[in-house]
Amino acid sequence: MRGYRLRDRAAVPDLSAVPLSPPPSHVPLAVATRGGVVESVHTGSVAVVDRHGRLLFGAGDPSSLTFTRSALKPLQALPFVAGGGVERFGYSVPQVALLCASHSGEPRHVDAVADMLVRAGNSADELQCGTHAPGYFELAGERAPPPPWSPLAHNCSGKHSGMLAYCTQCGLPKQDYLAPDHPMQQAIRQAVARFAQVPEEQLAMGIDGCSAPNYAMPLANLAFAFAKLATGEMDADYGAAPRTLARAMVAHPEMVSGEHRNDLALMRAGRGDWVTKVGAEGVQTIGIASRGWGIAIKVADGAARGLHPASVAVLEQLELLDGAARLELAAWGRPDIRNYRGTVTGDVHGVVVLDKLDA
Repeated sequence: MRGYRLRDRAAVPDLSAVPLSPPPSHVPLAVATRGGVVESVHTGSVAVVDRHGRLLFGAGDPSSLTFTRSALKPLQALPFVAGGGVERFGYSVPQVALLCASHSGEPRHVDAVADMLVRAGNSADELQCGTHAPGYFELAGERAPPPPWSPLAHNCSGKHSGMLAYCTQCGLPKQDYLAPDHPMQQAIRQAVARFAQVPEEQLAMGIDGCSAPNYAMPLANLAFAFAKLATGEMDADYGAAPRTLARAMVAHPEMVSGEHRNDLALMRAGRGDWVTKVGAEGVQTIGIASRGWGIAIKVADGAARGLHPASVAVLEQLELLDGAARLELAAWGRPDIRNYRGTVTGDVHGVVVLDKLDA
């Protein structure tokens, strides 16, 4: 131990004082293979809930507390849309879809967000989402330009433009619009609680990658919210807003995500019946309008590598894939693993087994 010394005990955090929720009872959802042998396992949980709140199918722990991440975006837009913001500022249907987007920063995304800001009397300088390289470069196999990058190209800029527009709409201060106690964020928290049927005091809060408040809820409640969103029924609290948002997302999935993205592929494969939203750290939500179902999936290690095959496997087990959809989603359901020479060394595929939970 020569040359080393222990840090002062007072500087070491006492982890025993940190409250932790019980670990979820996750199960295998997808595996990665090499040479036909399972090399890695992605565990997680699945909840399938109908619009009445009945848990129909599940895997692992459907009640596990899950941070919603970007899957929350349609719910975050509810107060703005229900309050007449779309009509007041003349937002187009593609721009309504952008309120719910994790877009790739494609020129069509950037231009539409810039217009949203102008229509509400706001500017890009007021966006507090931060910046990152536009995602579409990497997806196209190209190198992104060096920084500085515009906040307009941030994947959450549509959501943030909607938040600024809500402040304009309601005469609220904009400089602290991301503060959890800001009236707009309080309205969003209330909307999340009511629409997902989670007591507001039970919503665990964290700060998202874009600096906005984000909430954790039981996976089944997130699925329930997407069942309601997909069916588009009039809501007691938010009227036609859920229908407006869902229809915009389904009509313009290219604005919700972008080329070479899974939400675009899923909603195209759904032929107008599926409204979907991916979230960071292995979250996927899918609302099935024709059945009144909501699906929520969480991959425990947060890896998209396991999430996409698991999502396709869930859709297959629920008998939601026809021949055309199965073909369109094949590359997402069983992607090859290649080494640096391009040699196929294995694949990733779903192994999730859904249990029927409601007769």
